[in-house]
Amino acid sequence: MLSYFMVFSVAFLSATILPLGSEGVLLYYANNTTLSVFLLWLFASVGNTLGGLTNWFLGIYLVRFEDRKWFPIKPKSRQKAERFFNRYGVWSLLFTWLPVVGDGIALVAGVLRTPLWYFLPLVFIGKAARYALILWGLHQVMAFM
Repeated sequence: MLSYFMVFSVAFLSATILPLGSEGVLLYYANNTTLSVFLLWLFASVGNTLGGLTNWFLGIYLVRFEDRKWFPIKPKSRQKAERFFNRYGVWSLLFTWLPVVGDGIALVAGVLRTPLWYFLPLVFIGKAARYALILWGLHQVMAFM
């Protein structure tokens, strides 16, 4: 059970503004034949989605501080992300799994107050598909060995 919690935790933290990568941890535990690949996928997907939700909340509550010197996102960067989000709409949430850009998409979704009933399913689908592809790739590599 600790293995699943580790995958969940790293996936969660990786989806926040912290510079972590969850793929290596997922692949490490996926090589353990006593663990369920489905549960690893599920824990990673849910953890990463909840990490994206954290960015959504940050977008809602922290944007009021963007005029402060310590605020990490410059107004010009936020405006660029807003234009992207407005151009591609809620479907861009499928790409919150992308490094760096994905965090910004989730953050902008919060700034624009995108409803959770759009946010959560689309973010989960994108992140779950990425983890499924990673695990499928591992399975294909292992089949050749």
